[in-house]
Amino acid sequence: LRQAGWFLYPLGICLILGVFVFVERWLSLRRSRTLPTSVASALASNQVASIEPGNGSAAARIVTHSRRGSGSPDDLRAYARLEASGMERGLFILEIVIGAAPLLGLLGTVTGLTKVFSGFPVAGATPDAAAFSEGIAMALLTTIIGLAIAIPALMGHAFLVRKVDKRAAELEWLVERLSGEPEMDQEAGK
Repeated sequence: LRQAGWFLYPLGICLILGVFVFVERWLSLRRSRTLPTSVASALASNQVASIEPGNGSAAARIVTHSRRGSGSPDDLRAYARLEASGMERGLFILEIVIGAAPLLGLLGTVTGLTKVFSGFPVAGATPDAAAFSEGIAMALLTTIIGLAIAIPALMGHAFLVRKVDKRAAELEWLVERLSGEPEMDQEAGK
């Protein structure tokens, strides 16, 4: 790893950022933090009025907003979009890691190859074997490390984006049920 040179530091920062963002988003997108099972079951069984707003999830905040707010479906949808956009927080950092890590690896490759070719003597004498092997090692290692960071970050990003989409759809379902809540209560009273 020492042969990767100073490129190891920015690549290490990319790795730390990628792991941190993935773990933080994965934990914050758990079902208990977005739409708990109890809320989903209440929605599925048309028991919207029985949803408890105090569990700290995104769904609970939407329910609280609907019960305190103007009652307008558009207002509720806008609030749910705000909650859904909050679930995407930090994903842009993964996008930066996905783009920056391979480019840093490529920069290391070019730098390593420049070391190799600048080490060739002009007069046709034999090149320095140590400088040659050091340049080739830097070129290969930085490329490998950059790709080894970017590929899992890309998979993690795709996983998280899919999870955000799923959670946002669940919140839309909640909003639709809450928007129709007074109508359901009237129908139940008939």
